[in-house]
Amino acid sequence: MANTLTIFLLISTFFTGFFWCFYRIKSIKKYFLKKTILKDNNLNKKSVLHIKNKIYFFESLASFFPIFLIILIIRSFIYEPFQIPSGSMMPTLLIGDFILVEKFSYGIKEPITQKTLIKTNQPKRGDVVVFKHPNDYNVDYIKRVIGLPGDKIKYDTNKKNIKICTHYLDTHHCKKKIMIKYSKSTKSNFFQKIYFLNKNNFIQEKEVYNSLYFNIVEEDINNVKHNILLLNGVKNKNENYYQQKNMPKLTWIVPKGKYFMMGDNRDNSLDSRYWGFVPEQNLVGKAIKIWMSFDKNENEWPTGIRVNRIGNIY
Repeated sequence: MANTLTIFLLISTFFTGFFWCFYRIKSIKKYFLKKTILKDNNLNKKSVLHIKNKIYFFESLASFFPIFLIILIIRSFIYEPFQIPSGSMMPTLLIGDFILVEKFSYGIKEPITQKTLIKTNQPKRGDVVVFKHPNDYNVDYIKRVIGLPGDKIKYDTNKKNIKICTHYLDTHHCKKKIMIKYSKSTKSNFFQKIYFLNKNNFIQEKEVYNSLYFNIVEEDINNVKHNILLLNGVKNKNENYYQQKNMPKLTWIVPKGKYFMMGDNRDNSLDSRYWGFVPEQNLVGKAIKIWMSFDKNENEWPTGIRVNRIGNIY
C-alpha cells in the first residue's frame, strides 16, 4: 500500500509527540516522580530505581519525536524519494534509478487523502510526474505530461508520434497546434528481450527467443526536448487503446482538471493511451533529480552503481 509509510510516520509522530510534550514539561515531570515516590513511604531502593527506569524509557521514546516530525514534514510536503521499478520511462529513467520528487510543485497536499490545501503551480507540458494511478489509488506511477486540460491529442500508431491541438473547431479541424518535432531515428544500446515458453518433458522453461534493439528519437514539444525509445516493427492493436466517449479512436480531448501522460519508452509503457486521464488530485509531485542509480535489471540484484546518472531529470 502506497500510504503505509505515511500512516506509520503519522502514528509514530503523534505517539512520540504525546510523551515528548508530557516529559518535556519539567513541572509535570517532577510532580509525577515526586508523587509516585512519596505515595508510599515504604518504597525500597529497588522500587524507586524501577520507577526512574520507567521514566527514562518514556523519555527516550519521546526523544524520537523531533526525528519523526522532521521526516514527516519533509516527506509529506517537501521531497519524497522513489525507486524506478520498470523501464517504461527509458531512456530518461532506468530500472535502479532512485529519484527525488518535489512534493510542493503542484500544491501543498494533505499527506493521506492528497487533498490540496494550498495551490501553487500547474503541471507543464514535458514535466516528469509521479501520480496515483487513476484506477488504483494505492499504486504510484511516473510518466511525462503530454496533454494539458483542453488539449486535443492524436496518436499515430504507424509513425508513433503525437499531434497536439490547443484550439479547435471540432474533432477534425484544428486552429492552433503545438509544434512537435522529431529527430532522425538512430539505433540505441537499449534492447528488449523476447521470451517464449519451451515445453521440455512437461516443464515450461522461460528462454530468450530474440532481442530487439530500440531506436532512440529526440522529441521536441515547444522547445522542451527529451529522448524517447521506439521498437520498429512492433505495433500495438488498436482495440487495446482507450477510447474516449464520442471521440474517434486514437484521438482524445483532455477534460478539465485532468492530464494526459505518456512514458518515454513508447512501446513499453502503460499510460493514458490505455487507461485514460490522470486527475489533478492524483498528482504527487515533479521528479527533479536522480540521487542514486544502481546498475540492475528488473527483478535482479544490483551489480554496481551508475555514478554518471546522478543529476537532474529532463
